[in-house]
Amino acid sequence: MAVCTVYTNQTLNSTCSISKPNKTHLGFHQKQVVFYRTSKKIKKQSTITCSAAKEKTVVIGLAADSGCGKSTFMRRLTNVFGGAAEPPKGGNPDSNTLISDMTTVICLDDYHSLDRTGRKKEGVTALDPKANNFDLMYEQVKAIKEGIAVDKPIYNHVSGLLDPPELIKPPKILVIEGLHPIMNHHGVGHRRPGAKEEAQIGCWRGWWCAGNRDAARGGSSPLAFMEPLWDDGLGSSRWYDQRVRDLLDFSIYLDISDDVKFAWKIQRDMAERGHSLESIKASIRARKPDFDAYIDPQKQYADAVIEVLPTQLIPGDNEGKVLRVRLIMKEGVKYFNPVYLFDEGSTISWIPCGRKLTCSYPGIKFSYGPDTYFGHEVSVLEMDGQFDRLDELIYVESHLSNISTKFYGEVTQQMLKLSDFPGSNNGTGLFQTIVGLKIRDLYEQLIAAKAAAPLQATKA
Repeated sequence: MAVCTVYTNQTLNSTCSISKPNKTHLGFHQKQVVFYRTSKKIKKQSTITCSAAKEKTVVIGLAADSGCGKSTFMRRLTNVFGGAAEPPKGGNPDSNTLISDMTTVICLDDYHSLDRTGRKKEGVTALDPKANNFDLMYEQVKAIKEGIAVDKPIYNHVSGLLDPPELIKPPKILVIEGLHPIMNHHGVGHRRPGAKEEAQIGCWRGWWCAGNRDAARGGSSPLAFMEPLWDDGLGSSRWYDQRVRDLLDFSIYLDISDDVKFAWKIQRDMAERGHSLESIKASIRARKPDFDAYIDPQKQYADAVIEVLPTQLIPGDNEGKVLRVRLIMKEGVKYFNPVYLFDEGSTISWIPCGRKLTCSYPGIKFSYGPDTYFGHEVSVLEMDGQFDRLDELIYVESHLSNISTKFYGEVTQQMLKLSDFPGSNNGTGLFQTIVGLKIRDLYEQLIAAKAAAPLQATKA
């Protein structure tokens, strides 16, 4: 529903009308809002607005390579907001989407423009932007943020095929997780496709067909002068940039070292997806150049980075069972105050093992302090080692500030509820949980600020 508000010092016959949602060839369910008036003149003092009453969706972006714990992080995050995160009811059993009471998580793999066989044939990996439909990704995330439902494609990780689309309705919080949500500009040129190219590409791929292009000329679309250069033959846009990143209210990057990533990917792809060890090794080798070129650079733009490294508590350790995890938090991000240990801005080293925290070999060590990260001022909280007893985590929690909990011990409670999740005994689970609480706080501040804005405008 939309609300039409009129402020004027004279009588004005005006109407705000809304047509029923129409499904378009781009996969959107659009609401057309039309304002028209029957009076001939409106004084300059008059102000007329017609806007949606519903809150805009808050969008969170999570970037990481495949097999880096995005799915586990998403389940921790949705658990913070309450309600079980489940695939769409009655939909594709292989859907990548998770829906809970307040959140919807969509996997950006769904915007692959080529299936597994197609990528192999063309000699590209899923990490290469040429194998992904950035135009459709941007338009659909933008639509959801503005309260418009979309028919999102599905990439089936089991079969490697592109399945029929599914309806995604705007949630209060949309989390987009995948390979490219924090992408920087990598455009290689643009021009308007010809009629023959439009026919070859097809509207379903998210390209501008004649009707959409004409609408764009009227200024209704930010893509009016950004039509992609058709020269790769892959059915995907060569114009890939930070449009999706600019839609994000907050962004996180999971930065996993090569040794740790290899162990995790083997565990996931062998146990859950039935891949052989040799095929996993070959995949990692093939993906490495594209990871370095397209995925890893995104971390410099993230608001928070969770970095996972081998432990420094065991000299020469190669097993990767004990981890050193760093939470890198950018300073100056609106609605986000970095977590600190003991004293904000100081440099701290703390070994909490003793009477209040059980620590077996090699123990636990925390560090905290200011630093710089790709030229940005950041605060870094680090944990090396693992917990023996999660119920004792509250001792550590009590020494952390700005963790955005609703009550004393909430971090410990969240960790205990998901104690069977990977990383629950080390810094990955702890920092994922804390970031989830920080995102909840950010969401509440954003909503409060949006609610206060009309009141402030009225007073002004």
